[in-house]
Amino acid sequence: MKIKVSSDLNSQVHQDSVAIRQAVFVQEQHVPADLEVDAEEGRAIYFTGYNDDGVPVATLRLLPEDYGFHVQRVAVAKAGRGLGLGREMITAAIQYGKEHGAQSLQLGAQVHATGFYERLGFKYTAKPQFLDAGIPHREMIYTY
Repeated sequence: MKIKVSSDLNSQVHQDSVAIRQAVFVQEQHVPADLEVDAEEGRAIYFTGYNDDGVPVATLRLLPEDYGFHVQRVAVAKAGRGLGLGREMITAAIQYGKEHGAQSLQLGAQVHATGFYERLGFKYTAKPQFLDAGIPHREMIYTY
């Protein structure tokens, strides 16, 4: 998978990221569209992964924070699941954070996905489980 990175809202990387998010979060998980594309779009850094045919198959975004980055909107298109693409995306985000002097990466993981993040080195914070768009989440942190 080739991963492209951009903070340009007019870029193909951003457009492909939004398309994957719409398919996964809005269509599959029934997250309201107005919650999926939010006021943070303009300050985020977008990662979109493309398969060998150039088709966008995975995405995430990073929001710069004092501690490093907040990882959000991690999604893999249905056709790309089970191939390790999510792991590749998170690994790329970890490397990006390291290269940019982050102390940590933080994220709100959907509860069903917490084991995935634990295997990649994320740990639970003290924050209790919470709902985001009606979906149970846990806050997790990766420390460099």
